[in-house]
Formats: sequence, structure tokens, C-alpha cells
Amino acid sequence: MHRVAHSPAAPAHDDSSLGTEELGHMEMVAAIVHQLTRNLTDEEIRANPGFAAYFVDHTTGVYPTAASGFPWTAASIQSTGDVIADLTEDLAAEQKARKTYDNILRLSDDPDVNNVIRFLREREIVHFQRFGECLRLCKDKMNDKNIYFTNPAFDKGAAPKAAMSKPAE
Repeated sequence: MHRVAHSPAAPAHDDSSLGTEELGHMEMVAAIVHQLTRNLTDEEIRANPGFAAYFVDHTTGVYPTAASGFPWTAASIQSTGDVIADLTEDLAAEQKARKTYDNILRLSDDPDVNNVIRFLREREIVHFQRFGECLRLCKDKMNDKNIYFTNPAFDKGAAPKAAMSKPAE
């Protein structure tokens, strides 16, 4: 979801298709969850206390939560409007998603689930590469000697005027 929120922050690179693809990923994961839970018996639900608590509130409906049970909210999107900060956050989000898929693959023995998870994992790697390319392009358009990668056009009021007009050494 980070990619959907950050798309406008990166005009040098069209990542709107990545945001659309991420929504498709959510749909794929939701379909897997639905397929795995739709025919559960009462005994199977009771045998899994973690899922039983979920079932009480949502039956087998798909309710986006972390593995810890914490529900997804827009508060988890760290969008600043600064292209460098937002692309760096996108890179981190892609790596976290890849790691999550790696962990699912360690735990799952269902070949159908694993095939979908492997596909999603591969897409996260591609997205990481695209965001890295976009970050490089954005930095190239800024003062490339500035190790802090601030955007002088965006951060005009944040630095003293002398620091803004003085070229980096």
C-alpha cells in the first residue's frame, strides 16, 4: 500500500503501475486465505485458538491484519511527500514483504500456496529494483554531492540561506 500512497511523490518514474499491482497482490493473498478457511469445521476452528478469536469477529471473511493480529490501517503508511524519504520507505517495504514471503515459505507445506507466494516474492524483488532505479534517478537530478539528499526546491525553509546557496564540496 505504500506504493499507492507514494506514487505522486516520484514524478521522475511511473510507479503507478506498481501501486495497481500491489492492490492485485492483496487480492491474491485474500483469495488464498479465503480458499484455506472457507471449509473449516467447528472442530478445526476450536483447535486453533488464534484463529478461533479471529473467527468470532470475522467468521472466514478476509480482514487485513498482521500475523500478530494487529489490523491494517492507513497509519502504517509513512508518506512524507519528500521523494527521497518516500522512495526509501518503499524500498524498506519491499524488503519487509519479501522477508514475510520467505517466512511463509518456511512454514507452508501447501504447494498451491507456495507457488503463489513465490510469484509474489519475485514481484517484490522486481519492485525493489524499480524503486532503487527511481531513487537513483531522483538523486541524479539533485545535487549529487549532497550526502544528505535533501531536495533544495522542497526544503527551502529548512536550511539557512547560506547553506542553500553554497555548493557542496
